[in-house]
Amino acid sequence: MIHEYRKTLKNYAIGLLWLLGLLWPLLGIHPDGTLSFDRTFTTWLYIAAGSFLCLLIYILNKSGLLRPVGNALSAPREKASRLIGAVPVWVWIGALLAAACLYPLFTGRYAQDVATNVLIYICLGLGLNIVVGLAGMLDLGYIAFYGVGAYTYALLNLHYGLSFWICLPIAAALACIAGCIIGYPTLRMRGDYLAIVTLGFGEIVRIILNNWMTLTNGPNGLLGIKPPSIYVPSFEAGFSFELLYIKKLQYLYYIALGLAILTITAVRRLNHSRIGRAWESIREDETAAELMGVNTFILKLLAYAMGALFAGLAGAFFCARMRFVSPESFTFIESAMVLSMVVLGGMASIPGIMLGAAALIVLPEVFREFETYRMLAFGLAMVVMMLFRPAGLIPAKRMGTRSEDREG
Repeated sequence: MIHEYRKTLKNYAIGLLWLLGLLWPLLGIHPDGTLSFDRTFTTWLYIAAGSFLCLLIYILNKSGLLRPVGNALSAPREKASRLIGAVPVWVWIGALLAAACLYPLFTGRYAQDVATNVLIYICLGLGLNIVVGLAGMLDLGYIAFYGVGAYTYALLNLHYGLSFWICLPIAAALACIAGCIIGYPTLRMRGDYLAIVTLGFGEIVRIILNNWMTLTNGPNGLLGIKPPSIYVPSFEAGFSFELLYIKKLQYLYYIALGLAILTITAVRRLNHSRIGRAWESIREDETAAELMGVNTFILKLLAYAMGALFAGLAGAFFCARMRFVSPESFTFIESAMVLSMVVLGGMASIPGIMLGAAALIVLPEVFREFETYRMLAFGLAMVVMMLFRPAGLIPAKRMGTRSEDREG
């Protein structure tokens, strides 16, 4: 068995040596200029021991020695899956919604803040899912529409005093228009060329926000933005309505939850509509879809605009929640993070993207104590995911059956 897996063990040894060379600059070079090796070697030994255990399990599984264990666990697993499948979907959705509504009542400010971030990124991930997951277009500048929505609310609120609820649809509409303007000259391209051009347009938007001092105040950002507000009845001097600003994080969480539910419902309806089927046909084979009568350019432009619309909604809420906005919030790394959520969760899979957003926001907070290793662990987790579950955590279910599936 060792001879059969000699190549695997060789690659594993090379990887460990590469990891040792990567860890030493991180842990062995200190700010005062001194060098050490003991901490690096200790950390490397822990990682090597854990990874060797995983490799041993992988080799035993491939050789068939763990098949009796798998057979023993298959019966309980099948029974559990049957029990879960027997419960109607609406019951699971209702339970999840009830848990989401009760969440702020049993958690503190920190947990509510993390959950609000997750909901914002769910909106962003599902918006990008329309472009990447359904229509099959790689977009690396998606965060630009997030910035358009945020700055739309900031400028309208500061200069014209418009409330959050009035600016929310305006921000979504302007982000949608920006998506059409950016998408019209770029969507005639495909593949890597489209990715490079969208990356360029995303950077152009950020640089404009950073340099247009008279409008956006440049890198200093815009301060003094009002949070969302509501009118409540007051009976102090007769019947009247009093304006209250929603500043508590608990109530802002519920607004983010409402936007996330709106986004999930809209994306699901789009996915199961004729337009969603047309997007999927473009994703599978654009040339064949065009030959079958699908107006590929218009539908790709529509996908780009709809994705931008949901990013505009998330951007307006982000601005109202933070009460401050600056170009540093809309860098390329944010686009890469949202794209990672879509790929990690499963392209075109709504539950998968929700799980991917939760994983990439919550796990770094859980491991905040290991700040030095967080990004290293993040990269390693993405590599492992792409090796063992390339379709994502919850892959999208194919709608309908193909001829090769029936023949097989």
